[in-house]
Amino acid sequence: MTTGHVAIGEAAQRSGVSARMVRHYEGLGLLPAVARTESGYRQYGEADIHTLRFIKRSRDLGFSMEEIAELVGLWNNRRRASSSVKRIAEKHLGELEQRIADMQSMRNTLAHLVHCCHGDARPDCPILDDLSKV
Repeated sequence: MTTGHVAIGEAAQRSGVSARMVRHYEGLGLLPAVARTESGYRQYGEADIHTLRFIKRSRDLGFSMEEIAELVGLWNNRRRASSSVKRIAEKHLGELEQRIADMQSMRNTLAHLVHCCHGDARPDCPILDDLSKV
């Protein structure tokens, strides 16, 4: 084993992502080619684990894989302009705000329908009536 490198299981545990996702991220090119033992086992260094944590945090914030790829590229480019990073984050923030607004609207509509339904033995139901509207 190369000094300072760990197997995929430990890299997964230390980064908080599954081994399957580590291989997936590597396959997508989000991680550079990793070192391998003579028998072909992947070996991950601290920089790889740090990148995996970066990817996990980005996923936790809801960034798409395409956005994460762009962010990883910018993160690794010390000559980047922070405006490029901000542009990606602002676009994602706008998308999140729209999804939140859409979900609040759905919640309000459903709350109104639930309130209007008597929930008794009668067959009439405003929830079903609303769902059946074309």
